[in-house]
Amino acid sequence: MHFGLTEEQELLQETLRGFVAAECPPSRLRELFDAGVAHDAALWKGLTEMGMAGLCVPESLGGAGLGVLDLALCCEELGSGALPGPLLFHSLAALAIDRGGSLAQRERWLPGLASGETVGSVALCEEGETWDPSSWSIDGKAGVVTGTKSHVPFAGEADLLVVGTAGGGLGVVERGAPGLRAGPAAGADRTRPVGSVVFDATPFEALEDGVQAAPLVRDAGLCALTADAFGAAWALTRMTVEYAKVRQQFGRPIAEFQSVKHQLADMATAIEPTRGLFWYAAYACDHLPEEAARQAAVAKAHITDCAVEIARDAVELHGGLGFTWECDVQIWLKRALFDRAFLGTPDTHRERSAALGSY
Repeated sequence: MHFGLTEEQELLQETLRGFVAAECPPSRLRELFDAGVAHDAALWKGLTEMGMAGLCVPESLGGAGLGVLDLALCCEELGSGALPGPLLFHSLAALAIDRGGSLAQRERWLPGLASGETVGSVALCEEGETWDPSSWSIDGKAGVVTGTKSHVPFAGEADLLVVGTAGGGLGVVERGAPGLRAGPAAGADRTRPVGSVVFDATPFEALEDGVQAAPLVRDAGLCALTADAFGAAWALTRMTVEYAKVRQQFGRPIAEFQSVKHQLADMATAIEPTRGLFWYAAYACDHLPEEAARQAAVAKAHITDCAVEIARDAVELHGGLGFTWECDVQIWLKRALFDRAFLGTPDTHRERSAALGSY
């Protein structure tokens, strides 16, 4: 079977790649990272003008009407540039409302998400690293929600949160709702901060088909994080190759040493063959729903683990500089660590994939 990208998908990646290079080069990224600014208004405005905020919103409601594979391809470019911002989680919120909401709910919230005027995010994890819909326990009945969610991306910046509730359902809480309290939490990745959110009888609107939509939102999130990690791993590989060409030892670039050549080759050959894993997993989310859960779990487990190992190799090959704050390698290392942990660790998804495959 031939599996490749369409011209439109290649153009989508090329366009976003150009935007990242022009609007957030390493010097600008470093400024934002050092300042702890993850939601930059200028970057968000640029992305929304390109239509990125409405990737997963139907055209009839102001979006691009694209699928999970297209989202994953965009996330690869976000990871490659370590672009700060909520686009990944915003897109998951839009996907949840599109697939789980009634017509009235979709018409109410999706146009604002598509334009970027409303920033969305997802509140899924609970205490004990419970990410899966079957493990959610907070009460979302009778029009209010009570409980606590942890590791909520852009908890303080989001205008709208899609919240996972007991029974595997989904619902929406809007910014400023009574009883809603959001606070920061410690996180390594300054490009994507997380926080804790407490709901105390907070007004909440359950999505009509949230129970059916929740597994897709999880699987799409796994694909998006995997693609982001893939992009980060390749960025680290290229960055390390360039460093090895200019770093001299014993009067020669270290790239000429056989052991360094082997390590660089191992980095590239470890990550490149995994491209098909996240392509197929994202394709399955769009077209093969019976395969999506297992393929997404396999891709998340393998690629995010691989990305962290490549990040560690990059630190090592940068020598003493690689362990310092001044070295940009740390930005992508922390990006890879986030992708590995969010929505469940590789061990969790290896167990899931085995169970889904009846092993």
